[in-house]
Amino acid sequence: MSTNSPGNSITLRIDARSSFSTTSELAQAAAGAKAAITALDVVESRHDTITVDLTCDTSGPEHAERIRAAIEAIDGASVRAVSDRTFLMHLGGKLEVRPKARIRNRDDLSRAYTPGVARVCLAIAEDPSNARRLTIKRNTIAVVTDGSAVLGLGNIGPAAAMPVMEGKAVLFKQFADVDAWPVALDTQDTEEIISIVKALAPGYGGVNLEDIAAPRCFEIERRLRDELDIPVFHDDQHGTAIVTLAGITNALRVVDKSLEDVKIVVSGVGAAGNAIISLLQIQGAKNIVACDRTGALTTTEVYDDPHRNELAASTNPEGFTGSLHEALVGADVFIGVSGPNILGEEHIASMAPGAIVFAMANPTPEVDPLLAAKHAAVVATGRSDFPNQINNVLAFPGIFRGLLDAGVSDITPEMLVAAAEAIADRVAPDELNPSFIIPSVFDAQVAPDVAAAIVRVVEEAKSAAESPKEQS
Repeated sequence: MSTNSPGNSITLRIDARSSFSTTSELAQAAAGAKAAITALDVVESRHDTITVDLTCDTSGPEHAERIRAAIEAIDGASVRAVSDRTFLMHLGGKLEVRPKARIRNRDDLSRAYTPGVARVCLAIAEDPSNARRLTIKRNTIAVVTDGSAVLGLGNIGPAAAMPVMEGKAVLFKQFADVDAWPVALDTQDTEEIISIVKALAPGYGGVNLEDIAAPRCFEIERRLRDELDIPVFHDDQHGTAIVTLAGITNALRVVDKSLEDVKIVVSGVGAAGNAIISLLQIQGAKNIVACDRTGALTTTEVYDDPHRNELAASTNPEGFTGSLHEALVGADVFIGVSGPNILGEEHIASMAPGAIVFAMANPTPEVDPLLAAKHAAVVATGRSDFPNQINNVLAFPGIFRGLLDAGVSDITPEMLVAAAEAIADRVAPDELNPSFIIPSVFDAQVAPDVAAAIVRVVEEAKSAAESPKEQS
C-alpha cells in the first residue's frame, strides 16, 4: 500500500520563467505526478524569473524524484532544492529545557541557588517525600528505551530511537502538560536496564518504557513495578491495549454485538498482543484465538517462550488448530499487531457478517484498509490517513497525568479499563458511526477525561480500603 502522507512531505524550491501561467503550470505538473499539493508560494520575484516554493505530500523518496522530474520537464523551470519537511522538523531535536524560575538579580540567585537552595536540600534529606513537592519529580517522567523494537523498524538501537522518544515527550507535554525526557540506554541486557532505571528513579515521578522488545519487556516492567515507588508503564503494551479496547467497545456498539459473545482473532503475540488480550479478557471477552507466525496458539503445543504458553492456556477455548487465515473464517473481530500485508480481501470476506477489522501494523497494515472495507462493517488502522486511527496518544498522556496527580505508584487493571471507557465515551452516541469509533487525537478533552478516570479509580479504592468492614 503506497499513499501520499504528511510524513513524506517535501518542499521544492523552483526557479522558473516569469509569466501569468507559471504557477498553474507548476501545480499541474506536480499534480500530474500524483503529488498532493498543500502550498504554493512565490518567495522571490525578478523581471524575468520567479522563485516558487511548492509543498506537497508524497508516498516516499522515489515519488519525490518523479515529482522533481515532472517539474523540470517544464521549459525554463529548474528545481534548486528539495527539502524533506520531516527531517527539517527534527533538525537539532524536538525538545529544549526552559526554566520556570527567572534569575533576574542576586536576590533571585540566592534563593534559586546558593545559599538558599541548601535549606531545600536539607528538607528533602530529612523527609524524602518532600522531593515530590519541592523538585521537578512531581511532574516529570523518564521515557526509557533500549531501541530494540522501535515502531515497525525493529532493533535499530538507542540513538536511532531518539527521534521517537523525543516525539513521545512532545506529546506528553502538549496533551497533558507532563514534562518528559528521553532516556536512551546503550544496553539490551535486562538486568542492566533494570539497574540503570532504578538508579535514575530519584529524579523522576514515573517511568514510561518504550520500544523494548518482548519478552524482555515483560520482565523489565514487572521488576521495576515491584522495586520502585513510582509508576512504571510500558506504553507498547498497555497504551495500545487501552486504545484498542476503547475502539472495540465502540465498534461493537456500531454492529450491535457484545464482547462476551464475539469470536476475536489476534495476530501478534508480542508486547501489544499480550496486553490487548489480557485487557479484553478482563472486560469480558471469552473467545479469543491468538496467532503467531505459525498459526493459532494451542495447549497441544509447547512453546519456548513462557508467555506463549500462558496465552495458549488462557485463550482458544475451542482448541482450534490451524493458520491465521483459517482462524478468521466466521470470526467477528480481527485485531492485528503483527506485520504488513498478511491478509487478503478474501480472508476478510470469510469473516462473519458485521465484521470488525483492526489492522494496526505500522506503517503498512496487515490488510489494505480499502479492500477490508469492502467486506467489514468497521475498519481501523494505526495510520492517520484513514478513519479510526488507533493511536496511543489517546491514552498515555492522560494516564500519567492521572497517576502524577493521584500520587500513586501502582497501575491496576481497573485503571486501564477506566481509561478505555473514558476514551470510548468521548464519542457521543449521536456521533458514532463506522468511520468514527474513536475520538480525534486532537480532542483536547481526552487527556483530562482519562486523567480524571485514573484519579477516580484511586479515590474509590482508597475509600473502599478506609470504610469500616461490615459486621459478619
